[in-house]
Amino acid sequence: MSYLATFENWKNNEFFDKQTRDELSLLTDEKEIEDRFYKNLEFGTAGLRGVMGAGTNRMNKYTVAKATSGFAKFLLDYYGENICKTKGVVVARDTRNNSEKFANVTADVFSAMGVKVYLLEKTSPIPVMSYSIRSLGAVAGVVITASHNPREYNGYKAYDETGCQLIPKMAKQVTEYVEKVDDYSKIQYTRNNDLVEIIDTTDAFIDEIMSQSRVADAKVKSELKVVYTPIHGSGYIPVLKALKKDGFVSTFVVEEQAEPNGDFPTVSVPNPEKEDALSMGIEKAKELDADIVLGTDPDADRVGVAVKTNTGYKLLTGNQIGVLLVKFLIEKLNRKTTSKPAIVKSIVTSELGAEIAKTSGVSVFSTLTGFKFIGERMTEFEKAKQNGNTDQNYDFVIGYEESYGYLIGTHARDKDAVVSSMLIAEMASEMKKEGKTLADKLEEIYAEFGYYVDTQESFTLKGKDGLSKIASMMSKLRTEGSPFVEDNDVLDYMKGLSAEKGFSDYPKSDVLKYVFEDGSWIAVRPSGTEPKIKIYYSIKGKTETAAKQRQQQLQTIIKNKLEL
Repeated sequence: MSYLATFENWKNNEFFDKQTRDELSLLTDEKEIEDRFYKNLEFGTAGLRGVMGAGTNRMNKYTVAKATSGFAKFLLDYYGENICKTKGVVVARDTRNNSEKFANVTADVFSAMGVKVYLLEKTSPIPVMSYSIRSLGAVAGVVITASHNPREYNGYKAYDETGCQLIPKMAKQVTEYVEKVDDYSKIQYTRNNDLVEIIDTTDAFIDEIMSQSRVADAKVKSELKVVYTPIHGSGYIPVLKALKKDGFVSTFVVEEQAEPNGDFPTVSVPNPEKEDALSMGIEKAKELDADIVLGTDPDADRVGVAVKTNTGYKLLTGNQIGVLLVKFLIEKLNRKTTSKPAIVKSIVTSELGAEIAKTSGVSVFSTLTGFKFIGERMTEFEKAKQNGNTDQNYDFVIGYEESYGYLIGTHARDKDAVVSSMLIAEMASEMKKEGKTLADKLEEIYAEFGYYVDTQESFTLKGKDGLSKIASMMSKLRTEGSPFVEDNDVLDYMKGLSAEKGFSDYPKSDVLKYVFEDGSWIAVRPSGTEPKIKIYYSIKGKTETAAKQRQQQLQTIIKNKLEL
């Protein structure tokens, strides 16, 4: 069926509700109609993510029901009816517009198909949902969220029985089931109330992450003044509970951003990577003379940080936060109980944390971009311990990505801004005791290991034409070779990388990485969740000035090559 025929069917078929049909009847722009109906919203390794609205290529109750129907059929075939009916799945949501509606549709379809559902009562962070899968012994989970995307987006993240987002092999199998659902009217939509249990696991989750505390001195923690903003998201209750339970009694909330609001009216994008997302927090910090500002995104898996310095409040990058956490956690390691410590990071994350780890005798593992690969590695460590495999039974210390996502502890298998916020505050409290800040600690690290400029640029290219242009850019880089004059190795993750370089176990991925002789690198990849092409820079220099000058030169070369 052509996209126009599908459009006409959705617009006129009374199976679709009046709101959907009315929305479509107002459309006149041919490009808009094409973009809504030229394909189905793809179920990939990140589940679904897209702009909300009517259409097969949009997030709406019908595309959510289709994804759930396919996922349920997969689980029923994989585990059997009895296990699905007894162990069930966990369903959660963040604070975005329509998240509650989509979560209820998900629960309706799962239960109608004979799958038990644990429906989290309140808006819940990603890590609470991941923890709940593990603690309840569920076979899978779904959370309705589009993470830090713009307000018009929503999404559907699917998780396996370990609490980890679906890895490619399983995601491919689930996708095949979802694609077989070709008639929305045949989906089972009527909830089986006997199979839906409303739960709240927040307090149990908070109790669990308290075991990750590394600073026992209550006085030190009580003297740190913290400003926190949930940016209208799901972190509000759990982050505050964790901070206060850990002893951070001088914690203040940005009230204008405290209440859940899917319009995110106080920010351009609810992304703690962006300066304006923390600007209100910084203003409140100035009023209170606070030491640190913490901000979490709508599903509370990412955290941004600003610290007070002598020249004002300094925003830390995702890489810098990761480096500080690595240094802090390694310094706090109990070597008697942690005999084989390991950190896990993504291939587009700075190597500075890896250098710190290696010099301290801590093993380093790199994975493809996407926290599911970090979670997968954690599960491998866990299985090695269970099976008595002494070669691979590493002790997980931290997993992290440059995109402001960190996990400390094995209670979850995805990024956790709640435990991260607690530990960042603990780091800051110890620095304050010494009369220093986290920014000072960074400078000490740079003085020891060299200065790193780690930045990332994203370029949005919307619609069908945008996706085509992004594909052309990647093709151009592959066919025309490296644009850099400096000697560099080109790592093409689409080809699979040679065993002697240690990359043989990586799934293929659309990433190109240019590695220079001193260890500096540039990586280019399309986003897996948004219509963007991303460029990552990790440039090392003897001084900040030298590193920044070189980064700017290389940045100009790659952007000119891509005509950006």
